[in-house]
Amino acid sequence: MMQVCAPLCQMSFKGGVAREATRVLPAEVAVALSYNGTTHAVMMATPADLVDFARGFTLAEGIAQLDEIERIDVVETPVGVDLQIWLTEGAAGRQVLRRRSLAGPVGCGLCGLESLEEAVRAAPVVRGGLVMTPAQVMAAVAEVPRHQPLHDATHAAHCAAMWLPGQGIVLAREDVGRHNALDKLVGAMGGPAGDAALVLTSRVSIDLVQKACTAGFAVLIAVSAPTLTAVQMADAAGLTLIAGARPEGFDCFAHPQRVTDLTGVADVA
Repeated sequence: MMQVCAPLCQMSFKGGVAREATRVLPAEVAVALSYNGTTHAVMMATPADLVDFARGFTLAEGIAQLDEIERIDVVETPVGVDLQIWLTEGAAGRQVLRRRSLAGPVGCGLCGLESLEEAVRAAPVVRGGLVMTPAQVMAAVAEVPRHQPLHDATHAAHCAAMWLPGQGIVLAREDVGRHNALDKLVGAMGGPAGDAALVLTSRVSIDLVQKACTAGFAVLIAVSAPTLTAVQMADAAGLTLIAGARPEGFDCFAHPQRVTDLTGVADVA
């Protein structure tokens, strides 16, 4: 049985003081949805209530009615879970036609992938020399709202921004999808990130870590929390992963050596 969540040690930066602390993070695994033996899509999801997930996806995507599902087999593999959904003959025929025109929803950056291995592929190792102070981290986060006109108008868009020492945010892109926002930013950069930090207004999932490392960022700052799998991938790739960045402080889940100039370090009992 795959774990749904797990405790993880991290460095918590509050009031200029670094403290060792423990936080429980949700798990994130690649989940393939296969119909009558053929993969339809791969999603990154928390490995809980997977039969409900299979039923709900099938109905909500218009693939089949619930009474057209003959059975659902949950098959765990070394790289994820394959939800093998078996449909009645008539529904299976409609699903084949539906699959040919599948367009991934904006909320998921991995829709349509046909390999669990591809979904959890290792991120490229980053070796950037960027070092930031806690004050710079907080300043980068505080600057993001000034680059969110679409969010201001709609309250329904994510932002991905590029921060440089001494310059602040030099480039930003918005989209209703957090993955799309990052893709747009990387496309606008025109080259590797160099000594820039990536600032995101979303939570951090495994695919965002993959994208950040591929673009050459050594520091990723997010206002929301990461998943357990994202932290593990960031650690393996050498990416400094900062999350939960708020006015009162932030947490560093991987490679805190790039955050310096602390006023003190304390342990949490």
